[in-house]
Amino acid sequence: MAWQKAMDLVTEIYQVSHKFPREEIFALTNQLRRAAVSVPSNIAEGQGRSSRTRVPLLLGNAKGSLSEVETQV
Repeated sequence: MAWQKAMDLVTEIYQVSHKFPREEIFALTNQLRRAAVSVPSNIAEGQGRSSRTRVPLLLGNAKGSLSEVETQV
């Protein structure tokens, strides 16, 4: 399931980013964590919507956040 894999990614990002230098806590660490959390959040919101037009938009947002995580890593 995509949502579970995205949640696993969030856990891994938090574990890895915990080891980042202290000066990155308000920059890269925060941005990376927020982008990672956005992936399963958008998947869940898309799954919970009854509108067929919103689901592709939210899944597209999740994909965009995943690309953001990939870039930051």
